[in-house]
Amino acid sequence: MDEKSSRTALRTARFEEHRPHLRAVAYRMLGSISEAEDALQEAWLRYDRTDTAGVENLGGWLTTVVSRVCLNLLRDRAQRREEPLVPTGPDGETGPERIPDPLLRREGVVDPEQEVMLADSVGLALMVVMESLSPAERVAFVLHDMFVVPFEEIAPLIEKTAAATRQLASRARRKVQGQAPAPDPDLGRQRLAVDAFFAASRNGDLEALVAVLDPNVVLRSDGGAALARHTLVLTGAATVAGQAAMWGKLSPFARPALVNGTAGAVVIGDNGRALSIMAFTVVDGAITAIDVIADPERLATFDLSAFRD
Repeated sequence: MDEKSSRTALRTARFEEHRPHLRAVAYRMLGSISEAEDALQEAWLRYDRTDTAGVENLGGWLTTVVSRVCLNLLRDRAQRREEPLVPTGPDGETGPERIPDPLLRREGVVDPEQEVMLADSVGLALMVVMESLSPAERVAFVLHDMFVVPFEEIAPLIEKTAAATRQLASRARRKVQGQAPAPDPDLGRQRLAVDAFFAASRNGDLEALVAVLDPNVVLRSDGGAALARHTLVLTGAATVAGQAAMWGKLSPFARPALVNGTAGAVVIGDNGRALSIMAFTVVDGAITAIDVIADPERLATFDLSAFRD
């Protein structure tokens, strides 16, 4: 190997060493697996054409580069939202434009790459709430609260003072804590609640269904073409339980899954066609949020082969 090839191989190896961390940053910033990969590719291109010999902390430098790429993508998204979101809940609630991409695996299967991406229990409900943050709020919150980057280092990225950046992160934190409480850390307790949900649905037992749901449970469903660019939102145990007939039809086809590290289900019909991905947030034994992806076009983009066995 000549000297130039050796240098290229070394630079590539150094970037690859940081890739899992950078992917985790990008996924939490964007909530999209494909966009996270695009952000990493752009970061690689910028790294490849930059002399980083004098950079003492390459990991920090790359994190800043990826964060800047993600911030630009988030701002582009915000600018594209020319139409206000249409209320889709009975009480006038508006859902996010889309439910973020879930990270899926079968229970009992170890995936080191996902473990890095999901450190600190980044449940799907939390990712949904982060969709409501402004680009600057999301960058400040993700970098500081999830990756412990000092406000002084985040401030230049979002063109704010350190004090203003602190306020942005604090505002984002309040939104997240108010709308996405931390799930029960005991996966077994989570699974008990999810199993009870499907059992009650299958039996048409509304009383049992209401009992396993938090009184203020929120159901968000990405329902495909019928909802255009909007997400259906239902709130309250009685309202969500009222969908029992639909849940009952799906229950026999539900396959246990870990969705962003928490108990969930992938629903595969008897013809092998994916019907939905369901993420549950369980707090103190009760289901506080259900996030459903049912759009056939989106479902077709996920590798669900592990759940068809």
